Amino acid sequence: MTRVAVTGIGMTPFGKSNDSLKALLLKASRQALIDAGRPKIDAIIVGNFMGGPLEQQEILGSILVSELGFGNIPSMKTEGACASGGIAFRQAYQLLKAEEYKTVLVVGGEKMTHIHTNHVITAINYAMDNSTMESKTGLTFPGYFGVVANRYMYQYGATKAHLAMVARKNRHYALHNPLSQFNTKITLEEIMNARMITDPLGLFDCSPITDGAAAVVIEGNTKNGVEVIASGQASGTPIMQEVNDLTRIPATYEAATQAYEQASIEPKDVDVVELHDCFSMTEIIAIEELGFFEKGTGFEAIEKQLTEHGGNIPVNTSGGLLSKGHPIGATGIAQIVQIISQLRGEACNQVERARIGLAQNLGGTGAYSLVHLFKKEGA
Repeated sequence: MTRVAVTGIGMTPFGKSNDSLKALLLKASRQALIDAGRPKIDAIIVGNFMGGPLEQQEILGSILVSELGFGNIPSMKTEGACASGGIAFRQAYQLLKAEEYKTVLVVGGEKMTHIHTNHVITAINYAMDNSTMESKTGLTFPGYFGVVANRYMYQYGATKAHLAMVARKNRHYALHNPLSQFNTKITLEEIMNARMITDPLGLFDCSPITDGAAAVVIEGNTKNGVEVIASGQASGTPIMQEVNDLTRIPATYEAATQAYEQASIEPKDVDVVELHDCFSMTEIIAIEELGFFEKGTGFEAIEKQLTEHGGNIPVNTSGGLLSKGHPIGATGIAQIVQIISQLRGEACNQVERARIGLAQNLGGTGAYSLVHLFKKEGA
């Protein structure tokens, strides 16, 4: 079987940037290319969600091919809401496994802060099924996950304090990440007393509007780099009324099951995780769906600090979407950048003896979910 590995990584600072989307993508791409030793690139795949409505810019793949001087190589853009970056990576991985290409540059990015928040929210809501009454009556993503949080709290006994513990943990990790959007300390009390967005989710329970880009170079048939040992993807309904259990995201469970089977490992073999905490509630559900904790016990794991250094499994050591930031198209790639850094032994908030890492990227309310597994050479 063809060995596929990540040989180069790059990432811009996340937050508010004066750069255009094009400039952000180029910065991250050039970093990754240099880090990989400037290999010959056979194709470019771009993850992006809102380049059209917010930047009035599409054809991003072609633009990067031209700007980077790569001649006439093929390129494409993938879109899957917040999972756009993860889908781009999976497409590249599958093409390399099939030996269609030898080396692919995968880059994701978003430019969001230059537009009024109302316009950004409108564009984000393109990731809902707008033909349904749910959209027509004003359901938003914070509204959806607020309902999820209330149901989870009712069913399992979690409290708003447990949500705040997720946000506090991820902010603590972000303090040591020089590329994170937020780098100021916050207390549990500040999180719990922050402005309400949608009950029970406050300001710090919701990921921010962010500019940024991240890139990786992945190669096939190479002995170098950090190996990609599995790629799983699944879909779920985008309509709340069709969800059988609001405390679950089945697409994440299915994608994780695929990945574990491909890699012939179990959740207990994973050393470090980057997962999709678009809301604090989402992290609690994800650690359950990924198999790290039993259903209905994720909030207890958070309280016992089992998802931190010294616990069972460190989660979102980059600061996660909540504090590192969430430039939608970049997020899935940024998660992978952090995992590769961890397995190289050069990450912020380094996990000692990390050998196997997992990245989980979610799109919409569970419409898409991807799980990728990575392995350090010799693990």
